[in-house]
Amino acid sequence: MPGLVEDLAHWVGLTRDRIDRLALQPSLEQIGRVMRVGDGVATVSGLPETRLDELLLFAGGVQGLAVDLGEQAIGCVLLGDATRVAAGSIVRGTGEVARVPVGDALLGRTVDALGQPLDGGEAVAAATFAPVEQPAPAIVERDLVTRPLATGLLVVDAMIPLGRGQRELIIGDRATGKTAVAVDTMINQRHSDVICVYAAVGQKASAVAEVIASVRQYGAPERCLFVVGEADAPPGLQWLTPYSACSMAEHFVAAGRDVLLVIDDLTKHAAAYRQISLLLRRPPGREAYPGDIFYIHSRLLERAAKLAPERGSGSLTALPIAETQAGNISAYIPTNLISITDGQIYLDPRLFNEDQKPAIDVGKSVSRVGGKTQAPVLQALSESLRLEYAQFLELEVFTRFGTMVDERTRKVIEHGRRLRAVLRQPQFAPLSLGEEVALLLAVAEGAIDDLPLDRIDAFRSALAGWLTEHCPEALALTEHTPALDLALKARLIAALRALAGSVSG
Repeated sequence: MPGLVEDLAHWVGLTRDRIDRLALQPSLEQIGRVMRVGDGVATVSGLPETRLDELLLFAGGVQGLAVDLGEQAIGCVLLGDATRVAAGSIVRGTGEVARVPVGDALLGRTVDALGQPLDGGEAVAAATFAPVEQPAPAIVERDLVTRPLATGLLVVDAMIPLGRGQRELIIGDRATGKTAVAVDTMINQRHSDVICVYAAVGQKASAVAEVIASVRQYGAPERCLFVVGEADAPPGLQWLTPYSACSMAEHFVAAGRDVLLVIDDLTKHAAAYRQISLLLRRPPGREAYPGDIFYIHSRLLERAAKLAPERGSGSLTALPIAETQAGNISAYIPTNLISITDGQIYLDPRLFNEDQKPAIDVGKSVSRVGGKTQAPVLQALSESLRLEYAQFLELEVFTRFGTMVDERTRKVIEHGRRLRAVLRQPQFAPLSLGEEVALLLAVAEGAIDDLPLDRIDAFRSALAGWLTEHCPEALALTEHTPALDLALKARLIAALRALAGSVSG
């Protein structure tokens, strides 16, 4: 018994020594209470020092983002399971903004808006975290958009060329191939050094899985990142998804890399934000959208830019997608996005139903960067292509009334039909620059004018192998190659005529 008393006295002495050596400092912790919760949003009281976009921590371990600061209460969106939050529970202010992991560890992964893995793998081991909201580069920090971003789609690269650092809207009705255009562009980057970031907002899980599987099968998944806010995710996570994806992409841009950001789609993103705003009892505006709906998209898309050499010369190219109803591109959200971006690719349901895929309406599509970013060898062949195609479409409409046409008009129409057949392209089969040049040259020189229309697809399918054997220098063309010299042009035309003869059947 005396030994036990001595041991107890010894431990009490040690504890007192530790307490004496402990540096006690006052700490301030902000604590509030949940007033109301439901449908992915919560109203909190008792946190007067909270700042806009501050991260809040609820008692159930769920995070929230303060988006509406009132005199008596704070409106916040929940970034987790709302069933774990109850009225009356404690809320703590963190003093921090929402941050996401960034870095090479994310490449090849599928994560949510907070960087949590969705692919069944381990947690992302990122040493760096970046704020979800970041200011767009200033004008003096930007450079001219001069390098092309090849999509592998002939109709886009020839008539609606894109540049690295551009913002190009992909717009059209439901199920007209908008996502297919973006996915083909991502797949085509397997031959470049561009990093691809795909942000899915409000999409079905099956649709997202299909996109990921396509990129893994045909593209370079080791240079791709998928940020997913599915349709069944909390509206707060859906709203945060494109901003998180943009921050993840900007990490590579700051390192001097070229990045492609696909946002699928901003129409559902606007709907999620409208839902949040109405639940937080904000004043509704046109079509019940809040008054700052333009700003939430402009502050996102303005982050896409080509940086000046002083900033590393990296670029962020944005391809946002928007859905229209019955082809109404003058609706509220589409017009907002058209005014923010540097052009649009419009997909026409009529062309899609006629099996003209990609169903891009060249007349309503435009790239405001234009030929400044086009490869010189491609620009030389496509300068008058848009005008020729428009003239053909006008003539074809005229002949549908049964009017008799002369031989010259008939040849123009037959030539235009072959051009349209060349612009038709299967999915997951992007073309190299050499193949695009060869197809445009075949049309311009009339090498396929005598080829039946139903053999154009066979001509395109056999083109790469034929050029490898008969004119390999054509496949070696790059974005820096000047216009074709006469000798190469003659050899290429001869090879194209020979291929047309071999597939004519």
